[in-house]
Amino acid sequence: MTAPDRVDTLTAQWRAERPDLDPSPMQVIGRLHRLADHLREELTAVYRRYGLGEGEFDILAALRRAGEPFAAAPGELARHTMVTSGAVTKRVDRLVASGLVVRDDDADDGRARVIRLTAAGRRVIDEAFAAHLANEERLLAGLDSAQRRGLEALLRAWGGALGV
Repeated sequence: MTAPDRVDTLTAQWRAERPDLDPSPMQVIGRLHRLADHLREELTAVYRRYGLGEGEFDILAALRRAGEPFAAAPGELARHTMVTSGAVTKRVDRLVASGLVVRDDDADDGRARVIRLTAAGRRVIDEAFAAHLANEERLLAGLDSAQRRGLEALLRAWGGALGV
């Protein structure tokens, strides 16, 4: 049995103050929220080592996953990174300024533009992604393989039930 944590304290306080309500959902949602905040801090610390924010990492990763020629239209990047086209533009502007991507004419449609990784961008995302995976492995080290598979299955089922 693990020691009571902050979420246990909060739910106990709510039970005492509002015995007519069941605060048990906080046991899951509260912990997930706290974990998400902690994980975001831990993940972005690695991105910063490569001069990237979370958004820039996402753009570079989407381009790298696309395979040769490591290019995509801004609209595709918006869909793959689940942000608005305006947010993609700002992220791409920062990446262009740092020499990690360029804006090129689309070979299939001369009127369209694509965002393409530069050689420097590919080196950065390859190094940053390897460090990212090592960091994720470190963050999951407290769970054995069966726990990880169980958590993965639960999260997949819950996400499916919520349509996300």
